[in-house]
Parts: sequence; C-alpha cells; structure tokens
Amino acid sequence: MAAVDVHRFAESITCHAWSPDHSMVALCPNNTEVHIYKSLSQDQWERLHVLQKHDQIVSGIDWSSKSNKIVTVSHDRNSYVWSLEGGEWVPTLVILRLNRAALCVQWSPKENKFAVGSGAKTVCICYYEQENNWWVSKLIRKRHESSVTSVAWHPNNILLATTSTDGKCRVFSTFIKGVDTKDSKAASPAETKFGEQILQLDLSYSWAFGVKWSPTGNTLAYVGHSSMIYFVDDVGPSPLAQSVAFRDLPLRDVLFISEKMVIGVGYDSNPMVFASDDTGIWSFIRYIGEKKAASSNSSYSSQFSEAFGKFYGSQSKAATANDASESRGGVHDNCINSIVSLSKAGSPKVMRFSTSGLDGKIAVWDLENMEQELGNQV
Repeated sequence: MAAVDVHRFAESITCHAWSPDHSMVALCPNNTEVHIYKSLSQDQWERLHVLQKHDQIVSGIDWSSKSNKIVTVSHDRNSYVWSLEGGEWVPTLVILRLNRAALCVQWSPKENKFAVGSGAKTVCICYYEQENNWWVSKLIRKRHESSVTSVAWHPNNILLATTSTDGKCRVFSTFIKGVDTKDSKAASPAETKFGEQILQLDLSYSWAFGVKWSPTGNTLAYVGHSSMIYFVDDVGPSPLAQSVAFRDLPLRDVLFISEKMVIGVGYDSNPMVFASDDTGIWSFIRYIGEKKAASSNSSYSSQFSEAFGKFYGSQSKAATANDASESRGGVHDNCINSIVSLSKAGSPKVMRFSTSGLDGKIAVWDLENMEQELGNQV
C-alpha cells in the first residue's frame, strides 16, 4: 500500500489544505467551519483552531506556503484571508462582488494573487492593495457559460486555467498592472492584457473538473464527467490534445506527479495513475494500492453482475461494490473530491500527496516505495 497515514476527521470533508511545513491541516467538515488540526503522531491529531466566519458551506481552502495565510471561499459568496496574529487566526473580508456561490480558490505561485471560481460564470482575481490596506478583486466575465468548477495557475503566475460545467477548459491572462511585471519571454502581447482568453478547449461534452498544469507548465490536464481525462501539450494557438477514456467512474481532481505522470481521483474512491510513454501518448496504468491491474474480464463481469442485481432487485449490489473497492486498495469508502501535493512548490517531482473525500478521511500517500511498480515516469 502507498497510503502511509489515514485518519477520519469528520463524517464528510469538502476540501483541505496543508500548512507550509505540513504539520497542520485545514479542512472543512462539510459545514460553515474550517477546522485546523496539528499532528501529534501518526495516529493522533489535535484540533487547534476553528475558523468561523462563513454563513454557508465552505467550498474551497488554500494555505500559502510562503506567507502562511489561509484563503477560504464559501457558498455565501464571500472570501476571507486569514492571518495568524498572536496565536489566533484573524480574518480579512475580500469583496468578490458575486451573486452566486464561490466554488474554488487557489493562491498564485508568487502568492501575490489568488483566483476564485464561482457559480456566477465569472472568475475573481484578488490581490492586496497596499494603499487602501485591503484585498480587492478584478473579474473575468462573459467567457464562461456556466459555473467555474476549478482553477489552476501556470508557473509563470500570469496564465490561469479554468474548467466549467459548460464542458470547456479555458486559459486566461491575469496580468494586473502594478502587481505583475512584464516578462520579456512572454509568448504574446495577449498575456499582458487582463482577462484576455488565450485558449478554449472543447474536448469534453460533459461537466469539466480538476484542471492542473504540469511542473514546467508545458502540459495541461483536466477531467470530464463522462469518465474521460484530457491532456493538452503546447498550450497556445496550435495545442496538441489527447483524450483518454476509462471504463470506471468519473474523476473529480488530478495532480501531476511529474511531467509524464498524473494521479486522478474521483468517484471510484481510489487514485488512478496515468502516464505518458516515450512518444507522448497518455494512457491509464493502474490503481494505486492494488496488487496488479484489474483484468478487463473481471471488471466487466462485476459490472454485469451489478446490473443484473439491480434489474432483479438483488441485495448483492453493496457486496459487489465493496469487493471491488477492497481489490483496489479500499483506503477511501466514498468519492475522493480533493488531491493536494505534499512536495515543495515548484518541485519537479511529487512523491507525497494527500486525498480527502466524502467519507471524512484524509489519506497521505507515499510513492517512494512504488517507483518500480509505476515505472520510470515518477
């Protein structure tokens, strides 16, 4: 097993984020609060703080690795930046100017901005205004046709990728005068114009989730609700796109382990490994934690048995699902909705990561002892 630590914190977890030294974790137990736990040992956690400011469920958390600030967003349409002062977390309200729920949030690589995706078909780019001593936001409007489900920053701190329930993945410029500096290596003048759409990908015919950039920013990956994962190389005017279909349940989030390997998590309750070969072709490799890749015959047989049981009202449905889960590792008992890197920002390889899900568990995974099983891509 690659899971080195598993702990159940609540009945269900909406999202989570780690402190810069990875000794503390902030999570939302599917309500209006954010709980901060500190690790005492591998099996013992102590709750240190409860952040209470939001009026509705907290939908996104991110903990900056350099400035040690926590940003939270909620369905109440608000965002707060929390700073540790005298042993207490002090919130600062961010005016998002939204009329729908805020759904996701992420700090930029330089941590001078953060992006908020929303149900209002807009993306808020928030930054700190020194003159007025507050956080302000600029909105990217009139591009998305539905809710923005995830956001991901390019390593250059300018480009932002988004996914939406309109099935599209888009890349925007978030250049803000006075906050960002012009780079002589910028690919085009469009990258220095705020809100300019650099790219729109129409690969998915269903909801899209979980967009991420590779460590170098050369490859983009996101998932569709139709059990598809999409990889895009050479992001720009002439991108190279690939679609990988799999027979299992859809994914919700992805994480690049290296330039040639991606971990996907979702409704199948167990992380899936995708890798690129020497020719650049991506494919599904295996589940993490299973002893060997599941054969197609056994998989389709179990699916047929489950469908047969549904048709005749058989009670073996739960047993079949449990058997399948146990054969693939069984760390999580429900949908995994979040995957977070536990490596230093900018690291070319991610050997440790964590997952959280609707079962209330947070699992820490270590790939050090799986290098031979996963191949040379790690």
